Amino acid sequence: MKKWNWAKIIAIFIFASLLVSLVFSIYNLLTTPATGTPEGDPTRSDYALMVSQCVLGLVAMFLPAIVGRRFKFEIPGNMYLIFIIFLYCAIYLGEVRSFYYLIPNWDTILHTFSGAMLGALGFSVVQFLNEDEHVTMNLSPAFVALFALCFAVTLGVVWEFYEFTADNWFGMNMQKTMLEDGTKLAGSAAVSDTMEDLFVDFLGALTFSIIGYLNLKRKKGWMEKFEFKKTVNK
Repeated sequence: MKKWNWAKIIAIFIFASLLVSLVFSIYNLLTTPATGTPEGDPTRSDYALMVSQCVLGLVAMFLPAIVGRRFKFEIPGNMYLIFIIFLYCAIYLGEVRSFYYLIPNWDTILHTFSGAMLGALGFSVVQFLNEDEHVTMNLSPAFVALFALCFAVTLGVVWEFYEFTADNWFGMNMQKTMLEDGTKLAGSAAVSDTMEDLFVDFLGALTFSIIGYLNLKRKKGWMEKFEFKKTVNK
């Protein structure tokens, strides 16, 4: 008997979860009244957020394959598996199952992990570019680590731009500038969620960058598990 491909099984499960959640969210978005929602029940704004997040998650699942095919590289299976599990935790558990409200610090945990994950992606990108046959530079471990840190933090900032845009254009509350009852926060309280997200993004990226630097410096070799592999045209 062939061994089960657990990565594909998990990917199919996550894809199905997001797809079903998308259909569920769209239905409720269309049927939930604009006003008069019972206290404690999701509002149209909540369902709109679920729809946007599910769509984003479904697109993100296929994005690595599309980008890899375009630039002729293959993402390691373990890295892709970690990526889609993160999507499941952030979108399905976080938004659809309300873990952001039910589990203390769920958002902080995910942002810290995403910082580390993006740091690993930064290492992969710079290593892939450095191995190009047209490039003759040999980058130092310190530069690679610095690039990975800046890469991860920059993407964290871009994500906050996305949350800010979604909140202002579609009346969402991704940046937690309002309480659950709709009360708007002011001053430092209004930006505390954004600043905390950026801070833990930085900490996660910094931690992985330091670990990656020590690995490259001492030539341990385990960072190769995060490196993109060039595909050969047949």
